Amino acid sequence: MSYVISLVTEIVKKRKMIADLALADFRKRFVGSYFGIVWMFLQPLVTVLIYWFIFGEYGMRTVPPITNTVYVVWLVPGLVPWFFYSEALNSITGCLQEYSYLVKKVVFKVEMLPIIKLMSCLMVHCFFLLIMLALYVAYRQPVFATWIQIFYYTFAAAMLALAFGFITSAVNVFFKVMSNIVGICLQFGIWMPPIMYDETIFTDRSPVIGIILKLNPFYYIVAGYRDSMLTGNWFWERPTMTLYFWGVTVVVMLVGLRMFKRLRPHFSDGL
Repeated sequence: MSYVISLVTEIVKKRKMIADLALADFRKRFVGSYFGIVWMFLQPLVTVLIYWFIFGEYGMRTVPPITNTVYVVWLVPGLVPWFFYSEALNSITGCLQEYSYLVKKVVFKVEMLPIIKLMSCLMVHCFFLLIMLALYVAYRQPVFATWIQIFYYTFAAAMLALAFGFITSAVNVFFKVMSNIVGICLQFGIWMPPIMYDETIFTDRSPVIGIILKLNPFYYIVAGYRDSMLTGNWFWERPTMTLYFWGVTVVVMLVGLRMFKRLRPHFSDGL
């Protein structure tokens, strides 16, 4: 526990350095590329269009579970947090290799690197939040006070990605295929929470499947984004799910930090 407290204190103390390095990482990844910042949006937007075409008005014609809502308006609050989570976890997993020159510096606290990567991904996520809000305005969706709640669920998604990221980034130093495993898991993982489909197609047949779906902690994020944007429900209206999500996240975070701390002295050798 003293390790966690000292880490939080260090983060607060060096918050400006973390913000500066995160901004530099953001610029390096996107602003310096050939297409510039446009490339940042291209793949996610194409993904939205594909799912909208297949499941929406031109394909299977999936009916959203919320009345008076078109499919794309229901789809986007599920995809936007997933884009953030998957990008953050992927980036954090490989951060120690990418910044190996900082890892080898004795004076640098390497626990900051996953946080720097997370902050960089958060900057991208903010642009997608603006796009989501613009979409809702274009479709004349009713405005709820709960829209402000997306910042809470963004924080929840960030903590979940960081918790798993401490584990995957530490293991990836010694087990190089971990980044590939994470990528494969995320490709399949997008189908685990009900992002593209209405969960009732399964739960109506078997309530057990509904329980299994809700055991996935990311279910809480998807449901929360849709609660915030579409139905106007607050997070305290899901008390059991809230306690479960934060319980899982805290446990994974503590395990990740413990593993990271134990392996940290050997990072230089592994790199």
